[in-house]
Amino acid sequence: MDPVSRDLDRETRDSRPQKDSTADLQTQLGDMQIAARRDMLMDDYDPVDEKSDVAEITPDSSTDEPQDLLASDYEAMKARILAPLPDLEPEFETTHTWELENYRSLTRKERGPIFECGGHPWRILLFPFGNNVEHASLYLEQAHEDEDKPPENWYACVQFTLCMWNKIDPTIYYCLTANHRFTAEESDWGFTRFIELRKALAQQWDGLGRPMIENEAVNVTAYVRIYKDPTGVLWHNFINYNSKKETGMVGLRNQGATCYLNSLLQSLYFTNAFRKAIYQIPTENDTEKKNSAWALQRLFYLVQTSEEAVSTQELTASFGWETRHIFEQQDVQELSRILMERMEERMKGTEAENALAKMLVGKMKTYISCINVDYESSRIEDFWDIQLNVSGNKSLDDSFKDYIQVETMDGENKYFAEGHGLQDAKKGVIFESFPQVLHLQLKRFEYDINRDAMMKVNDRYEFPEVFDAAPYLSEGADKSESYLYQLHGVLVHSGDLTAGHYYAFLKPTANGHFYRFDDDKVTRATLKEALEENFGGDYANMANGQTGVRNPYTRTLSTKRSMSAYMLVYIRQSRVKDILLDVGDGDIPTHLAKQLNEEKAALEKRRKDREEQHLYLPISVVTENTFKAFQGFDLTNWESDSGASSTCQTYRVLRASTVGDFTKTVAESLQLPAEQIRLWVMVNRQNKTIRPDQPLPDLNMSISEAHSRYGSRDKPFRFWAETALGLEDGKPPWPNSNPTPGVSALVLIFLKYFNIENQTLQGAGHIYMKKSAKVAEIIPAIQQLMGWSPVKDSMSLSSNSSSGLSSTTNSTAGTPSIQLYEEIKHSMIEPMKAKSTLQQAEIQDGDIVCFQRSLSEKETAAIASTGGYTDARDFYEYLLNRIVVKFYPKITTEQEGSIFSLALSRKMSYDQFAAKVGEHLKVDSTHLRFSTVLSSTGKPKQPVRRNQGLGLSQILMPALGTYASSTQRGDALFYEVLEMSISELETKKNIRVHWLPEGVVKEEPVDILAPKNGVVHDLVASIQKKAGLSEEAVTKLRIYETHGSKITKELEFNAVLASISDYSTLFAELIPEEEANADEGDQAIYAFHFDKDVSKTHGVPFKLVVKPGELFKDTKERLSKRTGIKGKQFEKLRFAVTQRSPYSRPVYINDEDDLSTVVTRSDDMLGLDHVNRTKLFPGKSDSIFIR
Repeated sequence: MDPVSRDLDRETRDSRPQKDSTADLQTQLGDMQIAARRDMLMDDYDPVDEKSDVAEITPDSSTDEPQDLLASDYEAMKARILAPLPDLEPEFETTHTWELENYRSLTRKERGPIFECGGHPWRILLFPFGNNVEHASLYLEQAHEDEDKPPENWYACVQFTLCMWNKIDPTIYYCLTANHRFTAEESDWGFTRFIELRKALAQQWDGLGRPMIENEAVNVTAYVRIYKDPTGVLWHNFINYNSKKETGMVGLRNQGATCYLNSLLQSLYFTNAFRKAIYQIPTENDTEKKNSAWALQRLFYLVQTSEEAVSTQELTASFGWETRHIFEQQDVQELSRILMERMEERMKGTEAENALAKMLVGKMKTYISCINVDYESSRIEDFWDIQLNVSGNKSLDDSFKDYIQVETMDGENKYFAEGHGLQDAKKGVIFESFPQVLHLQLKRFEYDINRDAMMKVNDRYEFPEVFDAAPYLSEGADKSESYLYQLHGVLVHSGDLTAGHYYAFLKPTANGHFYRFDDDKVTRATLKEALEENFGGDYANMANGQTGVRNPYTRTLSTKRSMSAYMLVYIRQSRVKDILLDVGDGDIPTHLAKQLNEEKAALEKRRKDREEQHLYLPISVVTENTFKAFQGFDLTNWESDSGASSTCQTYRVLRASTVGDFTKTVAESLQLPAEQIRLWVMVNRQNKTIRPDQPLPDLNMSISEAHSRYGSRDKPFRFWAETALGLEDGKPPWPNSNPTPGVSALVLIFLKYFNIENQTLQGAGHIYMKKSAKVAEIIPAIQQLMGWSPVKDSMSLSSNSSSGLSSTTNSTAGTPSIQLYEEIKHSMIEPMKAKSTLQQAEIQDGDIVCFQRSLSEKETAAIASTGGYTDARDFYEYLLNRIVVKFYPKITTEQEGSIFSLALSRKMSYDQFAAKVGEHLKVDSTHLRFSTVLSSTGKPKQPVRRNQGLGLSQILMPALGTYASSTQRGDALFYEVLEMSISELETKKNIRVHWLPEGVVKEEPVDILAPKNGVVHDLVASIQKKAGLSEEAVTKLRIYETHGSKITKELEFNAVLASISDYSTLFAELIPEEEANADEGDQAIYAFHFDKDVSKTHGVPFKLVVKPGELFKDTKERLSKRTGIKGKQFEKLRFAVTQRSPYSRPVYINDEDDLSTVVTRSDDMLGLDHVNRTKLFPGKSDSIFIR
């Protein structure tokens, strides 16, 4: 039976808060309502929603019943109104009557006497005057009290009828029936609109001379039947359902439309030998999540160990799927085959090599055997699965008989046997062996020639639990081992071609039960649910007058089942132990478990951090070492999280801890005593720099208080950790521990060194100077810091006011002349005047002074010639415009280092950054072509045109601020190394020609770089190379231009390429023999394909020879040979003569027509009317792929 035969909606019975709650019944198949009187009536009812949280049921139809039934005859009533449910086994049943008196005096809510059924207490619950409705409301509830709670996880699957009847005249009664799964949470169920009060209290019940409630008395009888639950989920509402707890297994989450993938993956997972083989693929060195084997291993491990449903996002991402693929239903068989191929490739050279082939591959023989001579042509092939016809077959055996059916080749269809000439022969397929695990694809979707569309075949199709494959083996096959197969899995599709759902019934153990795997939900299933209910065909035992069952996906009524098997998995009985072997923790790769456990721990840590976030404060700290390792503006890059030594460290600090506690934490990370560390608060200046402002004075202050005093809500809290070189008398000698106001006060200055030779700009350290000191006095401190020899003579500094150059006079050997600059902000680097005081130069705590050596003209020229910078200001400008660009090869390659990053300047011209890339790749930069990267997909956009006026910033971010800039990445480019220079390439034109090797059914695109001013003949050499044509064959080559899938013209070899429209499609083929050797009087006609309407063209157009006097049935034979379309596919074609105009009316041709007499106009064309298969599955051609 259906696992859920009723769809029951929960309700709240009372507007006041109360412990009890009820719900009304909504039916799928229709429940029974009986109103008894002298002309007994049975009424059906439908739900009527008056409130959003209440489902109410009222009668709307009636049928006649026998007149001799009495409500007081409980056995007869029970037989009539509480018929046993098919396929379910009753466990307990009882009947209980509650006699009510003084009806009008009853309270708002009344409970009847407790009675027992199945060892548990029950009672009737009545709202005499309605539960917020103008009907009496009647319910059945389990009567466990607070002190007598039901056992843990208690439930009862109950079919019950509540019947109100006249105690004086038992022929007057009114009954309603329902099914419900009673639990501790859903303790009551019944009918809010049981009986209309106006009718129940009226003088007569439906004109029968007596009221239902007579003398304010009435009886209410409860007929209760408790059923055994064969699956554990009978009538379950699945609220808070835990698959792992109930079944020991978990499901897979649906990403949008991936239920088909989920059912396939569950089938493969529970083929234990397959799972074990996947675990044996070595993936410990796979660091990227683009590897399908790595992703499948992780998925299987999670399904094996997780407590809840598992996501398939990693696996679909490894397939290379984008969001659109997630919402497209792919072909399951094709996906399965591609997945198997990828796994086979990864297993080569490992202990799992050939494991899948041994498990899943069988062999079949295709043969043609002559009847009268001893000659046979045959070919043995491997198969991974078998596609079986459903249409026209009633069972699995019928499909196999159809598959190996022998075709006789005689008459005009004789077979040409080498050495024997034309012979009568038999043609067919026979199996040489079947695999251990047999995958059978049932062709539930077929082209319907009458509807001219793909349709789902819902015909009844039976398959057994045990299947004997031996009758379908060849006589010479090895049958020493039994070919009995037992059913392991049934993959089901419910719905139709346009809307539906996939799920699977699987039997995880050889002697266990079937389970239903429906995305994230796993439930136990009966054998009937797994087999018979997925045979398809008509519904059985439909209620009288019922026109059909509503499809939950298409919302239409149908007498045929919409759910049917589309794939079967059988396991050879003699190999069940090998296939369903135990896969334990020892089979799981250790690196996989370790990696996922680490990820799980990290995820748990992040979750915990989020919960405790209000207790902690993130604090970033820059140290002396950080400053010295950093190259760039300011003290460090506060936004970077690269983990490099130049990156500041961020601490998660408890708000209640003290500044002293945090100082100790920082000191430990620097491996120094806490006394040698002093923390300075960093502030955001108006010029958008971040500099130290003042040291924290009180170590006993809490972090929360320090943040409140010195930090701000909208800015991160940052510190600079100053380090003392040593201790004096056990205390650090902080220079400004006792600051003196005025010009004698000390100021903290950071020093940066621009190393011209190495082209680096890095921190050198920090110094303290008096505000009254001259700028020139910084020079000795720099010399000491850098280890440069001090000046022996007195230092007389002169200032070059025009250049800002500060230089030493009388400098000794080894003491370089030094230039000083102040780093005010990113775009403002100003030279310092040597004779000015620091106060006059407006130097304050945290300011940065940059210094560099002064160079001679010769040194300057030498460095400049290599592209280096000789002035710190120029280098700062370079840093300001520096961008790290990531380069990807446009043609994917496994070559190491093919993906790389370069630091470039936004101001670089095309040739300048191309030269840098060429230098890195060691190729000629003129042969490099670049393409921008589409930000949404990561795929290449159009190639970048070489333009000297175009800077790198304009290439990466075109039309800044417009929509164009948001569609591409601003930090990445694709590159390709060309066989010719860009300049030469610009004289070429890329032309795609579609080569037709076999009629029109197969086309191979050929991309050709031809001169823009060239002719069609320039395309021939590339086509010849692609097709492997001889020089003689080239003379028979034809190239024609098409538009809208119709031929516009045949191109002469001397036609200029510039005349070909960019919107046209070019095709190339060898002129057919029948056209090359056409008889006199033959004419040619252009042909094209269309789908019902001649304006809906598709496919490859072609040219056909029309022979006078030839019947069209003979022309069709030539058409089949000309196009390469054969067999049933060709039989579905219809043919019509029409004109080039898309508005012309087609004239359809019969087999007895002569095409030459129908074609009378110069623009007549032959149209082949058939379904455009590319529109049936839009995007399918490129939607199934796996990296």
